[in-house]
Amino acid sequence: MSLINPAKLQDINPRHYLTDVLERIVSGRTKINQLHMLLPWNWKVERDSSQAKLAA
Repeated sequence: MSLINPAKLQDINPRHYLTDVLERIVSGRTKINQLHMLLPWNWKVERDSSQAKLAA
């Protein structure tokens, strides 16, 4: 719940968020010193910027 509620407050689909975060941790794409980037508010900013790059 401590990850789901902040995700909902950021208008993030909790299922998509948790799926992506867990995949990044398990795969090793996100290093231990970068875990703060997986917090919902940072994750949303990164996702939005990567979607903007794809649209351009």
